[in-house]
Amino acid sequence: MNKKFLNQSMSYREELINSIEPNFIFSKKPLNRFKFNEIKKGNKIEQINELKKLINSIQNCNLKKNSKNLILGDGNIYSPIMIIGEAPGAEEENTSKTFQGESGDLLEKMLMAINLKKKNIYSSYAINFRPPEDRKPTSQEIKRYSVFLKEHISIIDPKIVVLFGSTAMESVISSNEKISNERGKWKEIILKNKTYPLMITFNPSYLLRFPENKKYSWEDLKKINQKIQDLKINI
Repeated sequence: MNKKFLNQSMSYREELINSIEPNFIFSKKPLNRFKFNEIKKGNKIEQINELKKLINSIQNCNLKKNSKNLILGDGNIYSPIMIIGEAPGAEEENTSKTFQGESGDLLEKMLMAINLKKKNIYSSYAINFRPPEDRKPTSQEIKRYSVFLKEHISIIDPKIVVLFGSTAMESVISSNEKISNERGKWKEIILKNKTYPLMITFNPSYLLRFPENKKYSWEDLKKINQKIQDLKINI
């Protein structure tokens, strides 16, 4: 009996990601009641504002219902580096800013270790509303918001994407593998016929709970720094 070997490429095609879940927009028209309302190409500020309106238009979402604010992203929207965390917490919800508190302080130190400043890069989340009691988002929630995240990546159009944590990993590459098995490897995602290199690493909040894993994050950071040099990125 002949066995077929699957091509386990580290390149994640847009077709695969699009199969996760469509972005359902309800319409009163009798036909085509479900359609993906893609952001029209324009300047980044306009596109970001349109994306924010689109996310705010979500209906029947417990995350949105129980959250104070939508946290989209902050930093330099023209940066070649985009980092994506898991979901906002209490401090992020209150300040409307990404990566605050102790995890934010640790992130700043991690970035400084490779000569990056948070204000010079662009940071966002896989989930844009704070989950109740800071619980982990469900797979259904991750799938629902992944459509917006893909659009977000396309708008920012970075040269490098860094995914912090398993929720960000599942949202972008639809992987349920242990992050310890996926981190530290360069992968690719193709969105709208454009390829983005990405690195998966531990979330700063996770490292606060398990500091023994900081050594692995340092290895990942060194690879990111090398990629920045290889691509001749000035930031």
